[in-house]
Amino acid sequence: MASKAVMKFSPATRALLVQLAQVRTAQTAAAPATQKQTNLKKFEIYRWNPEKPGDKPKIQTYSVDLNECGPMVLDGLIKIKNEIDQTLTFRRSCREGICGSCAMNIDGTNTLACLYKINDSPSKPVKIYPLPHMYVVKDLVPDMNNFYAQYKSIEPYLKKKDVKDSDIGKTSYLQSVEDRAKLDGLYECILCACCSTSCPSYWWNSDKYLGPAVLMQAYRWMIDSRDDFTEERLAMMEDGYSVYRCHTIMNCTKTCPKGLNPGRAIGEIKKLMMSYNKEKVAQK
Repeated sequence: MASKAVMKFSPATRALLVQLAQVRTAQTAAAPATQKQTNLKKFEIYRWNPEKPGDKPKIQTYSVDLNECGPMVLDGLIKIKNEIDQTLTFRRSCREGICGSCAMNIDGTNTLACLYKINDSPSKPVKIYPLPHMYVVKDLVPDMNNFYAQYKSIEPYLKKKDVKDSDIGKTSYLQSVEDRAKLDGLYECILCACCSTSCPSYWWNSDKYLGPAVLMQAYRWMIDSRDDFTEERLAMMEDGYSVYRCHTIMNCTKTCPKGLNPGRAIGEIKKLMMSYNKEKVAQK
């Protein structure tokens, strides 16, 4: 039927219609060829396996087709592990910048792999290392035991005086809107350790200096209007290292993937340290 309809046109019109049909056919045939073109990106990843005797740290390079991969670095790592090298080891969980598990050093910056976009430069590889100046468990997994022990040491929970254990949970401790607003920019910390591992003071004194992340959490409880142990919490910092090793370099604030300001929180702790009643705490 279509050929009969074309015959009704003049020879010149028929020739034009045939030419248009040929062009469309050529475009349709060329489309799949365009889709098959790969967009390879190199991933240079730190590798070290302590289970292999004599194994030394090295950089291993992988090529990933970005046409078949999500936009974030974590997507690339998952694709490498699933399809290229199952021995690659890294931490990850939520993929939404909430858990802090996938913290690592990417292109020279401490950040979260799930929030860091793969760079667009065709010639620039993605360079991935574990968080700096921490012991490495394997590949991109750092040893966080010391970090978590320091977090535990500040007793990061609400503490009340003259309250029996049997009465805990029976009473609601309310806050004013203004007091609640003081905690904004503090409670959002996900303890990814990006800030602490970017701090030179923490690199050299991580056995004594608590570091930006833990200190920001300590300050969060110090200024909580519901907490009764502010002075005792400040007294815990009187050793000359816990807080005073901070030299306000501000690497912590620059690298925080959540946009928080640990440097400011440490500065506020120092102010509180100058004014709290030390004699009152010593008498208890």
